[in-house]
Amino acid sequence: MQRLIIGMSQTKLADKMGITFQQIQKYENGKNRVSASRLQQIARTLRVRPEFFFEEAPGTGGKQTFAKETAIIDGFMSSRDGVALSRAFCEIIDAKMRRSIVSLVEHLARL
Repeated sequence: MQRLIIGMSQTKLADKMGITFQQIQKYENGKNRVSASRLQQIARTLRVRPEFFFEEAPGTGGKQTFAKETAIIDGFMSSRDGVALSRAFCEIIDAKMRRSIVSLVEHLARL
């Protein structure tokens, strides 16, 4: 999700890390384990602290939230459309316009 938020492709992340984009895919899909040193390299490249990847893990002091809303938000923000929509929405300065857009989307969702 962090990679998508900052607008970085798997290929660009792989290039910066000196590995193949297929390896990045395997890490993201959970097919390959990530070593501690590789996790540190990923965190540095994505401009987050390594703890970022453990915020909701048991025993880390983070909140464990398994609510339906969290799953919906995670799914949305893990998609290209979700990231693109969030970026564009955040660029709208007029608060009234932003509220109108939220109302419109809520209305469309009920149809």
